[in-house]
This record gives sequence, C-alpha cells and structure tokens, in this order.
Amino acid sequence: MIRTRFSPSPTGLLHLGNVRAALFSALYAKKSNGRFILRIEDTDATRSEHKYAEILQDDLKWMEIHWQEGPCVEGPHAPYWQSQRHDVYAQYYKELEDRGLAYPCFCTDQELALNRKIQLSRGQPPRYPGTCKSLSKEEVANRIAQGKTPALRFGVPEKKNIDFVDLVKGPQRFNSSDIGDFIIRRAEGTASFMFCNAIDDALMKITHVLRGEDHLANTPRQLMLLHALGLHAPHYGHLSLITGDDGAPLSKRHGSFSLHDLHETGYLPQAVLNYLARLSHTYDEQNLMSFDDLANNFHLEKLSKSSARFDKHQLLHWQKEAIMALDSESVWKWFGEEMRHAVPESLHDLFAAAICPNIYFPADARVWVDILFGNSLHLNHDQIAILKEAGEPFFIALQDAIEQHGADLKIILDELKHKLNISGKKLFMPVRIALTGQQHGPELLQIVGLLGKEKMQLRFDDALEIVRKS
Repeated sequence: MIRTRFSPSPTGLLHLGNVRAALFSALYAKKSNGRFILRIEDTDATRSEHKYAEILQDDLKWMEIHWQEGPCVEGPHAPYWQSQRHDVYAQYYKELEDRGLAYPCFCTDQELALNRKIQLSRGQPPRYPGTCKSLSKEEVANRIAQGKTPALRFGVPEKKNIDFVDLVKGPQRFNSSDIGDFIIRRAEGTASFMFCNAIDDALMKITHVLRGEDHLANTPRQLMLLHALGLHAPHYGHLSLITGDDGAPLSKRHGSFSLHDLHETGYLPQAVLNYLARLSHTYDEQNLMSFDDLANNFHLEKLSKSSARFDKHQLLHWQKEAIMALDSESVWKWFGEEMRHAVPESLHDLFAAAICPNIYFPADARVWVDILFGNSLHLNHDQIAILKEAGEPFFIALQDAIEQHGADLKIILDELKHKLNISGKKLFMPVRIALTGQQHGPELLQIVGLLGKEKMQLRFDDALEIVRKS
C-alpha cells in the first residue's frame, strides 16, 4: 500500500512550500488508494509551540487535506508526535553505539564554527573533521565525569557512493567522503531531524516522501542511516522551490504567504487548493477541480524539475473561479454573520449575484454593503468633476424620469438618451457615480434593484446639489 506523509515542525505558520508538499503527498495517497499520515516533528523543544501544531492542523483541514493517521486519528504506528517517541529513538542510538557506528562528540559550537571557517578558507567543503571519533572509552568517561554532555554523531563510511532515483529529479549520486559525520542526537538529548525523520519514516512504513529540494542533501545521510540499521527506506521525491518574481525562494520579503494568512485574508480553500496543485504540476483540465478530481489526475511524472514562480494574479484567478462556484448559502457563510445581518434578507440573493463577480474577498463585499445600504457617499475630485460635467439638466431630467417611470432604469436611461442626445459613458457614468460613488462595479440594473426607488431619488438629489454648488 502507498503510504505518504507530511511531517511539519510546529515552529511557526505553514508557508506555501510546506503546504504544497502536504498537498502533493495527500493527492498521491488518494490517487493510489493509499494512506496519508500527519506526523508532528516537535523534538526541538526550544522552538516548537503547541499553538502552531493546532493552527497547522486547522489550516490543513481548511484546505481539505485530511490525514488517515496522525494527531486525533490514531493508527497502528502511534504516537505521531515525535516528542513522545524518545524511547523509540533511544533503542536505535544504543544499537548504533554498540556496533561502533556512532560516537559521542564534545565539540563546542565555537570549535565547529572555527573548523568550518578554516575549511572554507582552504577551498574545502565544510564537514566535520572527526575530532572526537578517536576518543577512547576512558577519555569519553572522563569528559562526562567533568560535566561535559556530548552530542552523538553517526560515523559516515569513507569513499562510498550513495545512489538513488529521485521521483522528481531522476538518478542521483552522492559520495560519502563529501558528507562528514553528522549529529543524530543533540547534546541536550533530543533527536536531530536527520535521525528521527528517517527512523519514523521507516517504522511508519512510509513508501513515498515528497518534500522540498532543500532536503535533497539530507537524503544520502538518511539512506546511510537506514541501511546501517537494516530499515526500509522510502522513495524520495524533491519538489522544486517556489520563487518570487525576483527568482529568489519565496520568503517574507515577498509578502506574507503563510496558509493561515491566506485563510484570514479571505481566500477560499478551493482557490488555494487549485492554485497550489498547479505549482510544479501540470493538469490538462484548467477548470476548478475538487480535491478528488485533482487527486485522480495527479501523476508523479508530471512534477516539474524547474522552480515554480509564485504568481498572485493566478491565485486571484482561482479565487474568482472559486467565488463564482459558491452557492448562496456558502457565499453568506464566507461573508460572515455581520454582513448577513447588514443586508436585508429579501435582498441576499440579489446582493450576492451582483457583488460576487466584482470582488475577491469579504472585505470587498463589506465596502459594497456600506455603499448600498449606508446613508452617504464619499466622492473624490474626479468623480465630482464627472457629475458637474453632466450638469444640472441631466439630473433634473433623471428626477423627472423617476417620477414618471419609478425605478425602471432601462426606460429612464432610454428617455435620457433621446431627450439629452447623449450615450455611452456620458450617459452611464454620472448615473453610476451618483448611485454608488464608484466608477466601476455591479451592473446598474442590479444596483437599482438593491437601492430601490426612494434611495435612488435621494442619491440623485444629492448629486444635483453637488452640481448646483459649482
């Protein structure tokens, strides 16, 4: 059975690169009738916070990414919080030490930094020089007796090729001599990412790992670990990074792109889902798709090796598609309770039909609530100039037409067109500005239906007063 996983560290909000890895993993599991596992990698107690673990779970559920094993969904390989798996890791630490495949390291951060500096100055790749590898048992015991607490390093074999076929990038080869012995247990006793991530993948029977290409250099280390312990290794696929317009990896300097921020801004989950699914993956269908449809059309061979550029315009395109796919009840759930009560219930359907094609977020809709159901409009200099250009006769004719034809805008505009010999923007724009204070927006017929005759008259009266003040 195909088993994929997502293993975030709860040290902050999920950024789009992480979410895309989770999405692709979940899509592949769904397509393969497999299982998607969520594992919380919280061994770094100084940086991990439970609130972030809660937020990331809520955000994944909002995105319709559901796990079949993990927090709150117990499975055969629990616990799914790494902070609860120390005994599991201790067993494998002992095995590696007993077999002479790992050793204690007392080097300080300052000593390691100096070694790296020296190696770089000589044009050498920075790697651990093996300072503590030759310590005798007596020397180790003496240092521990002095109160020194060692980290634990995995002894990397020399001059070994580590070959594997990456699911995205194809055949890969690394030489062990370029890697150096690496830490698998920190000095304070917690497991390093390199170690517990690999161990848990094996014990949880993960078959496929999709993660960012920034983890590519970790893969040969983890393969060596698993081989040394006789544990099964998953297939690895490393996804291209998401970049900003400048070609640099997407980061905070490009704006706020956490999933939580998108949710709070008012993006719809279907919009984010469809956008992310197409970042580095090709779909033949360009219409809005459900999670199941995206999964059915997901293929590992369609994952791109090239970096994926974040395009806000494309995200907004999918936001518009998602908005237009909402039914009335979903629209008002998205708008929120405050807006639901601000718009007369009898006008809910008309308001949604008029506003949705013209907005991207609930905040945009709130602006139109104020425009249509508030008592006054705020016009800028250019809008006032357009009203004045239309002139007093225009608005007097409008008032007369309303008295005669009520709120039948089609007949009113047709009458003004012939009576004043005007058309196009000269006819429509002064009416739109007088009614909404905006030069763009919903169809005028829909606006009139929302305003009603009495409010139309009041707003045309206000426009006439502005013109007469000139």
